[in-house]
Amino acid sequence: MNFLTVEKLTKSFGEKLLFEDITFGIEKGQKTALIAKNGAGKSSLLNIIADLDTPDSGKVTLRNDITVSYLPQLETVSNNYSVIDVIFDSNSPVIKVVKEYETALLLMKRQETPENLTRFEHALNEMERLYAWDLESRVKEILSRFGIDDIFKNISELSGGQRKKTALAKTLIADTDLLILDEPTNHLDIDMIEWLEEYLSTSNTTLLMVTHDRYFLDQVCNNIIEIDNQKLYQYKGKYGYYLEKKAERIANETAELEKIKQLYRTELEWVHTSPCARTTKAKARINAFEELKENATRKVEKQADAFHVRTERIGNKILEINNLDFSYPDKLLLDDFSYTFKKGEKCGIVGKNGTGKTTLLKLLVGEILPNAGRIVPGQTIQFGYFAQDGLPVKGNKRVIDLVKEHAEVVRLESGNFVGASQFLNYFGFKYEQQYTYYEDLSGGEKRKLSLLITLLKNPNFLILDEPTNDFDIDTLNLLEDFLTHYQGCILVVSHDRWFMNKLVDHLFVFEGNGKVKDFYGNYTEYRLEKQKAEKRKQKVEREKVSVGSYETELNQDNFLPQATEAANKQQLQKLSWKEYKELEQLEIDISKLDQEKEVLLQKMNSGTGTAKELNEWSASYKRLLDESEKKTTRWVELSERG
Repeated sequence: MNFLTVEKLTKSFGEKLLFEDITFGIEKGQKTALIAKNGAGKSSLLNIIADLDTPDSGKVTLRNDITVSYLPQLETVSNNYSVIDVIFDSNSPVIKVVKEYETALLLMKRQETPENLTRFEHALNEMERLYAWDLESRVKEILSRFGIDDIFKNISELSGGQRKKTALAKTLIADTDLLILDEPTNHLDIDMIEWLEEYLSTSNTTLLMVTHDRYFLDQVCNNIIEIDNQKLYQYKGKYGYYLEKKAERIANETAELEKIKQLYRTELEWVHTSPCARTTKAKARINAFEELKENATRKVEKQADAFHVRTERIGNKILEINNLDFSYPDKLLLDDFSYTFKKGEKCGIVGKNGTGKTTLLKLLVGEILPNAGRIVPGQTIQFGYFAQDGLPVKGNKRVIDLVKEHAEVVRLESGNFVGASQFLNYFGFKYEQQYTYYEDLSGGEKRKLSLLITLLKNPNFLILDEPTNDFDIDTLNLLEDFLTHYQGCILVVSHDRWFMNKLVDHLFVFEGNGKVKDFYGNYTEYRLEKQKAEKRKQKVEREKVSVGSYETELNQDNFLPQATEAANKQQLQKLSWKEYKELEQLEIDISKLDQEKEVLLQKMNSGTGTAKELNEWSASYKRLLDESEKKTTRWVELSERG
């Protein structure tokens, strides 16, 4: 069943052609991601589909009996509205009655008057009549996940991030058939993103989404459409499949273009050497030549060549953090935190918003001072700090002039040099755009320029706070390749799990209340370990409840203590003798593996190992972790049977 059909759609912005004659459809249940470079028309296409903009030509057809909800990238909400007005802004009778119930409930809590009681009882009856309790429960879950506690607060009192969360909550709460989302993960921390990921991937809603979060995209979407050079390409698969097929497409187009160019050179020679024939055959060949000329001069996107710079020399002493404490009057962010960095180390920082991730970065570069402890950088260390709000820029200068104030050339790993202009071009600032004035850049372009200036300064210790925000996927891939081959140290805060998985060796996990856990592995490994720990904890709690209930039942029936032992022995007989011995051995093995992991962790945190030893220890730790997980899974299986 086709929910959406787009036919021969064309859209320009001024003189710039965004896309031309694009056609595609979305079927019921399909979850589709829209990918394109910044400025290629992604948001414009979504606005046209949502009937908020008009195309130059072509048409959009939505199935008549479906409902559509749209979350634009920039949500404009009147400051006269409260949160509840925004969230329940719908003509749906069920949503209206839930809004009335929440309002009546609040009034009853404030003042139990006869009028308020009558209103509440009427709302309660309507909730029963329309079977609205499931929706009310879903509303509470979504609001709590997004940290929206006061639904009667005025919108004007909210930050930009809180407004975005409110708009997203409204979109998810609406009972809709087709959901259109433009960058839904912006302003969300990792826990919120993972909840949204699970919510969308398990729902029956049909989805069309723009996102730069590749991990989120890969988990949620099973269909990808790409706008590239004003044309549309469709890939029926996940993000990994898209990467593979796009590379094949570019290779095929490049080979085809070479054949066309060779034929064009042959025909060009004929045109130059042949007399101006008036025969019909000659005229047809000349007309064909003009068409061939147009095809031969078209551009085909090429995979960018590797671009790896040489960093400044770095000494043996990198950076020491000794017993660091930092707190605000109402919140403890760091409590006795110590760590010694090693050469070439790439460390990620994750944790909920407000736990102190950005604070640690500011402490390291001296923007704020600790309450206690010391930060001791090595003599050769040159920090490059990219803050969330970018670099301060004085005056309205051209992009190329701003860059040349910091570096005229960049030295590559090979020892060769490239100009600053070539460096900018590699990361998407085309040569003509480099003469644009800074104030004419978009917010995302300003952030990208700030990051590139940070990299151009050639530091040997990069400190990056959310470097991937507002970047398109092509830029993210280039940045990942650049940082993967970067020879200095990297400390990075990011909600981009794909980026973190590819880049970092280990994580600082900010757990709150000043506690920071050092985890050796990437984000996915950390998340799996955390999930398994939570399952083990839940199992222990269930067993405690089960034992408590069983003992209560025995006491009520006046059983003797020996009866409990007899019951336990009878349960053990469910396992064969061989399995019972296996269970005993597994407990011994798991304990031994835990001890070995602890020894390795102490080595890795000692700050004494070389980079080679650190890699070896990290690989050994991963092997022990995998083995421990397998044995724990088998132990749980046998324990449940026993």
